[in-house]
Amino acid sequence: MRPLAEQTILVTGSTDGHGRRVAEELVARGAGVLVHGRDPDKVARVTEEIGAARGLVADLARLDDVRRLANEVDQLDTLVNNAGIVIPERQESADGYELTLAVNYLSHFLLTALLLPKLREPARIVNVSSIGQYPLDFDDLQYEHDFNGYYAYAKSKLAQILFARELAERLGDRNVTANALHPATLMDTNMVLGPGGTPQSSVEEGVEATLRLIADPSLDDVTGGFFNGKRDWRPDAQADDPAARRELWEESERLTGLS
Repeated sequence: MRPLAEQTILVTGSTDGHGRRVAEELVARGAGVLVHGRDPDKVARVTEEIGAARGLVADLARLDDVRRLANEVDQLDTLVNNAGIVIPERQESADGYELTLAVNYLSHFLLTALLLPKLREPARIVNVSSIGQYPLDFDDLQYEHDFNGYYAYAKSKLAQILFARELAERLGDRNVTANALHPATLMDTNMVLGPGGTPQSSVEEGVEATLRLIADPSLDDVTGGFFNGKRDWRPDAQADDPAARRELWEESERLTGLS
């Protein structure tokens, strides 16, 4: 891997919580960090406060915003797909897709695809997922029936793992790795504290695990993996199904207009 001080790193959802702390620590280690968020004022404030290289504004619920975000990046060494939401009731994105899937997964599928040509090898892609996983129903991918907010989140997080594994296989001879991780369980972030949740771990634990996937030289040749913190972990069995991974990929290309 290239030294952090020579890298440009994009962290989606980096104006608050885990994403902000990851971005802040990367800046402290000398990386050129691209902060991302959907609130222009917050992006500008956080970019200045942590000393990031640039701030980028995009609403991941809008695929046109994702395309614009990708166009604003010239060259990249590491992409951290971190942004995510949990919502109690079914909503739809600007493009008419179930909102949790759209923000947590589809936006990052499209962003990653558009940024692949701009990755400077050796490069890394890190998907911030979860051990909270639930199998995808390809007959109801948009979760139009019997919606459950937690299961929608868990499905979107499993989708990130299927995506990372399929991407790792499709990268071929490129020196680009793709991995996913569960940083830590119920970190003390606004996503947990806001709804009145009880934290089970600190954001620092999650940051440490995420930074390992971003910056540990011993992981140079590790790709297609899933980690629970710093430990290799076996995800839901659907992640091991090549047919499911291919079906998700093909449907994602269709939904994002890449096919």
